[in-house]
Amino acid sequence: MPFLRAQDTISGQEGRAYATINGVVEEMFYLQNLEATAEKNKTEIRTLGRRGVQNKATGWTGTGSMTIYYVTSRFRQLMLDYIKNGVDTYFDITVTNEDPTSATGRQTITLRGVNLNSVILASLNTDAEALSEDVEFTFEDADMPETFSEVTPG
Repeated sequence: MPFLRAQDTISGQEGRAYATINGVVEEMFYLQNLEATAEKNKTEIRTLGRRGVQNKATGWTGTGSMTIYYVTSRFRQLMLDYIKNGVDTYFDITVTNEDPTSATGRQTITLRGVNLNSVILASLNTDAEALSEDVEFTFEDADMPETFSEVTPG
């Protein structure tokens, strides 16, 4: 009976992320976690001859969140630029998962048109060993220039 070898799972620490903001590429070494989800928008459709409701995809929505160590002012600067000048910045985030112990190789996803929903402007916490912040965002498109290889069962 085939099974997934533990060594072929992907370690969450083995990867890289880069933000491309106004043409400048910045490694997001301060990232603790990032998750982006594409969700279909659906409309319920009722038709003659069928008692049940069917669903039709009518679009999609890209949302995400990331937790970062509180060591960069980059996202606060973007939010302040919007607050003070009305300039709303859209940027790209590229995430590569690559665990050298896994036979799956690597996968790269680029989130396009990332736009921040909220940013912590100031933070203090006497109980925290290290300050971090949660940042929610939306995105408008995505590409996958590299895909994982097929896993050979054990």
